[in-house]
Amino acid sequence: MFRKSILPLLALAGLIIAIVVALRGGKTIAPAPPVAMPPEAPYRAFVSGSALIEASTENIAIGTQIAGIVSKIHVVVGGHVKASDPLFTIDDRAQKSEVLVREAAVQAAETELASAKYELALAENLRGKSVNSAQDRETKMYAAQKAEAALAQARAQLNAARVDLERLTVRAPVDGQVLQLKIHPGEFATTGVLATPLIMLGNVDRLCVRVDVDENEAWRVRPGAAGIAYLRGNRQISTPLEFVRFEPYIVPKKSLTGDTAERVDTRVLQVIYSFERNNLPVYPGQQMDVYIDAPPHPTDAGQSNANVLR
Repeated sequence: MFRKSILPLLALAGLIIAIVVALRGGKTIAPAPPVAMPPEAPYRAFVSGSALIEASTENIAIGTQIAGIVSKIHVVVGGHVKASDPLFTIDDRAQKSEVLVREAAVQAAETELASAKYELALAENLRGKSVNSAQDRETKMYAAQKAEAALAQARAQLNAARVDLERLTVRAPVDGQVLQLKIHPGEFATTGVLATPLIMLGNVDRLCVRVDVDENEAWRVRPGAAGIAYLRGNRQISTPLEFVRFEPYIVPKKSLTGDTAERVDTRVLQVIYSFERNNLPVYPGQQMDVYIDAPPHPTDAGQSNANVLR
């Protein structure tokens, strides 16, 4: 009797579980609150875009003309430097030895020139005494000229060796702050364009934002248009912007989200604005939401594209 009732009981239990799951699945799940409230546009008509903060000199990727092992780092991350201050030095022992060799060659060439000039002066003093021939004087004159040329060549080679020695110390091209330091003593510094620069440098006394404006809205942005930027994640931190320039070449949009569903054919006009850093807690590389004052869109103003373009 009990065995006959097992299957109906199991079926009834399964039905009850299915009904409970269905009822729970039908409940409306309240959306999660946003991590941060989005900013509100301060203009009646505007163009918006995401932006990256960068140094006013742009972010300068420092490299080296001569590859080698780094022997010394002269700066620290976050440190401020002046133009021509040393940043790091490549092992220069071999080049210092080359300079010593070239200096010795210059000394030898100077001695040869002094000897040749002495011989020429002696021949000139004996010209009227029929002690030596005109051909002998010509030979000594040519020897003195050859010694002068050899000295000039030795000095040029010494100068080239000193220049190569100086190139082993990489110096700051502008006043600025060390934003990144990705090279350390003992590591090999390579030449060329690197995915990760050896040092990132830029002037951060005044910062810039590079705003990506969709190409469909680019025609609405006017030179000198006012703008305001809000820090991503905190709309209470904002700053007015001052127009600097357009980057006149439309470029593909760079996606920072990694979303595979995002369009890859979107192109943007990059508009550069600047602002005073003052005490704002912002840093190069951060994202900002930017609103730019712009004329109304034709669909908003009830006008046709032809009227607006005229």
